Amino acid sequence: MTTPGPDGSGPHSAAPTVRVSQLLRSRTVWLMPLAAASVLVFLMTLFYVGSVVNPLGHLSGLPVGLSDEDQGVTVSGQHVDIGTEVATALEHSHAVTSRLALDAVPLAQAEAVMRRDGAYATIVIPADFTADLLAAYDLASTLASGGAKPTARLLTNPRSGSIGVELATGVAEPALHAASLQIGHELTAEAAKLGRTPGAGFNTTDPLTVATSEFDPLPPASALGLSAFYVSLLSIMSGFMGAILVHTTVDAALGYGVTEIGPRWRQRMPVAISRWRTLLAKWIVAVVVEPVLTGILLLVSIGLLGMNAPSSWELWLFTSFAAVVIALGTLALFAALGSLGQLVAMLLFIYLALASSGGTIPIQALPSALRFVANFEPLRQVLDGVRALLYFGGAWDAGLTRGVVMTSVGLVLWLVVGWAVTTWYDRTGRDRLEPEILEYVHRSAQAYTAGGGAP
Repeated sequence: MTTPGPDGSGPHSAAPTVRVSQLLRSRTVWLMPLAAASVLVFLMTLFYVGSVVNPLGHLSGLPVGLSDEDQGVTVSGQHVDIGTEVATALEHSHAVTSRLALDAVPLAQAEAVMRRDGAYATIVIPADFTADLLAAYDLASTLASGGAKPTARLLTNPRSGSIGVELATGVAEPALHAASLQIGHELTAEAAKLGRTPGAGFNTTDPLTVATSEFDPLPPASALGLSAFYVSLLSIMSGFMGAILVHTTVDAALGYGVTEIGPRWRQRMPVAISRWRTLLAKWIVAVVVEPVLTGILLLVSIGLLGMNAPSSWELWLFTSFAAVVIALGTLALFAALGSLGQLVAMLLFIYLALASSGGTIPIQALPSALRFVANFEPLRQVLDGVRALLYFGGAWDAGLTRGVVMTSVGLVLWLVVGWAVTTWYDRTGRDRLEPEILEYVHRSAQAYTAGGGAP
C-alpha cells in the first residue's frame, strides 16, 4: 500500500506496523517507568512513613502552657507554696522539657494563647492547691478546704489538633504523676513526724488528681478537628489537578499536544508561539479556573455535607488564592522541566507537603528534615490559614497572617521562576518546535490538503 508523499510529488511506502514484541525490546519502554516510579515510591515512602513512624521519638518543643495559680498558705508563721514547687519541678524535668516547650504564664494569658492556636494544652495548678493538700494530710486543720481532693487541671486545646493534644497529655500526665509521688512521700513523712492522721480513703502516696478537660471544644461537623486538614489538602489538589488540565488543554489548542477521548485522536496544527506567551496564557486560564474549583469544593463540603464553616466567604477567598498559587507553580514547573515537571510538582506540592504539613502529626513531632521544609511547604501555610478560619474565628494571629504572607511569597516565587525560565529559553532559541520543522509541517499539511487529502 502506498500513500502520497508529504510534498504531493509522489507515493512512498506506508509506515511499517510495529509489533508488541518489537516495542518491548526497547530499553526506553522499561527504563523510564521503572526508574521514575522507583524514585517516586522511594520518596513517597520516605516522606509518609518517616513523618508518622515515631512521633514521640521526634517530639521536641511542643507548645504547652503552665499556669501556677496557687496562692499558698501560711502555717505556723511560715508560707507554704507547693504549687511553685510543682511548677519548678516540671520546668526542670528533662522528660518534660526535652519534649514540651513550657510557657509559664498566668491562666488568662494561657487561655489567650490557646485561642490563637498557640498551645496544645495548659497545665493549671489551682489557687487552693496547697490548702487542699495540707488539709488532706491534716497538716493545717484550720483550713476550710471543704474536703476537696488536691487537683491539678489539664486544659486541652482540641482545635489545634487531636494528636498534638494526645502527645501533650502523654507527657504532662506522667510528669504530674511523678510530682504527686514526690509530694506524697514528703507530706506523709511530715504528717508522721507531727503525729497527724491523713483523711480516710485518701491515697497518701499518690495524693494528686489530674482533671483533664477541653478548654474550647470543637464545633460540630468538624471531622473531629480534621476538616481544616482535608479542606486545605483538597485546595492544594485542586490547584495541582487544575494545572494539569490547563496545561494539556492549552497545549492541545496550540498543536503541541493531542486530544484523545476514547477511540478518537486529534492533533491540531502547531502554531508559532513563544514559551513565555504559552505560559502566560496557561496562567490566565488557571486564575479563572481555580476559584471555580475551590467554590465547588466548599459548596459540596458546606452546602451538601454540612461542614461547619463560620467564615465561608473568607474561606473561599483564601483557598482560591492558595489553589491559584499551586496551579501557577505547577505550570511553571511544566514550562521549565517539560513532562518531568508534573512529577516534581507532585513531590513538592503533594507528597512532601502532606508529610510536613502538621495536619495530623504536629510539626514538633516530625523528623528534623521535615520540620525544616514545613517552614516553606505550601500545605502547612494553607492549613494554618484554614484552621484559623474554621476553628479560631478567623483571627489573624491564629495562623491566618502566616498563611496569607507565605502563600503570597510562593506566588511571587513562581511568577519569577516561570518568567525567568521561559524568557531565557526564548532568548537562547530553545523553541518547543524548531521554526524550520514548524514551517515544514505547515507546508506538508497544505500540500496534503491541496492534493485531495482530508482537511
